[in-house]
Amino acid sequence: MQVSIARFIKKSPHWAVALVAILLVSFYWFVWAEERYVSRAIVVLESPQVATPEFSLSSLMGGGGGNTADLLLLREHLLSVDMLRLLDQQLGVRQHYSENGDFFARLRDSEAPIEDLHKYFLRRVEVDLDEYAGVLNIHVQGYTPEFAHDMASLLLEAGEDHMNEMGHRLAEEQVRFLEQQMVRLEDRFRETRARLIDFQNEHGLVSPTSTVESINQVVATLEGDLARMQAQRNALASFQSAQSAELRQAERSIAALRDQIIEQRDRLAQTAGDSLNRISAEYENLELQAQFAQETYSSALAALENTRLEAARQLKQVSVLQSPLFPEYPTEPNRLYNSSVFAIITIFLAFIFSMITMIVKDHRD
Repeated sequence: MQVSIARFIKKSPHWAVALVAILLVSFYWFVWAEERYVSRAIVVLESPQVATPEFSLSSLMGGGGGNTADLLLLREHLLSVDMLRLLDQQLGVRQHYSENGDFFARLRDSEAPIEDLHKYFLRRVEVDLDEYAGVLNIHVQGYTPEFAHDMASLLLEAGEDHMNEMGHRLAEEQVRFLEQQMVRLEDRFRETRARLIDFQNEHGLVSPTSTVESINQVVATLEGDLARMQAQRNALASFQSAQSAELRQAERSIAALRDQIIEQRDRLAQTAGDSLNRISAEYENLELQAQFAQETYSSALAALENTRLEAARQLKQVSVLQSPLFPEYPTEPNRLYNSSVFAIITIFLAFIFSMITMIVKDHRD
C-alpha cells in the first residue's frame, strides 16, 4: 500500500498535491471553520406624498434624483468607513470579530488600522441593490445571533438618519437663503412704496398719470369749444359790423378759450419747472419700481412656501419590508459549496498541468 502511494506520488506529484489540498481544505470547511449567523433585512426608501410645487428653488436648480439613486447613496453609506466607526463605537465590531472565529476567518489583529478593518468589514456585511424591485438586501454575518441582529438593526437606523440629514441639509440651506432674500426684498419693497408716497405728497397728486389724462380731455373740450366760437364769430362777421356787441363778445370768448388752452398746455409741458408730463414720467418710473419690487417679493414668498414643502418631501423613510432577522441557526460558511468549488478548481488545474506535462514529454521524445 505504501509502495503504491509512493509510486503514485512519484509518477503524478501534481495529482498528489491536488488531492492533499482538497483534503486539507475540506477538513477546514467541515471541521475547523467556525459557524457564523446571518441576519437579513430588506428595506426600501419612501418619501412623504407631498404635492410637487409648481415653482421652487429646487426645481430651478434641477431637482433631485430618483429612488434608485437614493438607494445607491444609502448603500454606499452603509458600507462606508463612517458607518464602520459608528458600529465599532456602539457594538464593538473590532472586539467581536477579533475574539471570535477560527484562525483564518477572524480579525487577526485587534488593533488593525481602519483600512484593514474596513476590508474585513466588507467581507462580513453585504448590501445588494435589487434594481428591478427597487429594494436593498442587507446581509450581516456575526459569530452570535444577538450581534448579527443588533448590527443589522443599527445599520437601518443609522442609514435612515443619514438620508434624512442629507435631504434636510439641502432643504434648510434653500430655506435659509430664501429667508435672507425675503428680508432684503421686503426692505426694498417698503422703500419703493415709501418713495412713491413721498412723491405723491410732495406734488399733491395721487396719480399724475390720471391728472394728465384729465387735462388732455379738458384741452380737447376747450379746443372743440374754440372751434365752435370761431365758427359763430365768422357767421356774425358776415352780416354785422366789427363794432357790434355780439361780435365783440364772441372775440372775447375766443380769446378766453385760447388763454385757457395755453394755460392747460403749459401745465402739461413746458421747458422749465415741474410740468405734469415730467412729473408723470417720474411717477411712472417710481410706480414701475414699486410694482416690480412687489412682484419680486410675492414670487419670493411663494418660492419660500414651496421650498418648505419641498423640505418635507426630502424626508426619506427607510421602510422595512423584512425586519432584521434574529437567526436561530448558523448558515455560514456554506461548507459543501466551498469545498466543492475548491475541489473542482483544483482538479481542473491539475488536469491542465497533466496535459502540459504530456505535451512536453511528447516533444522530448
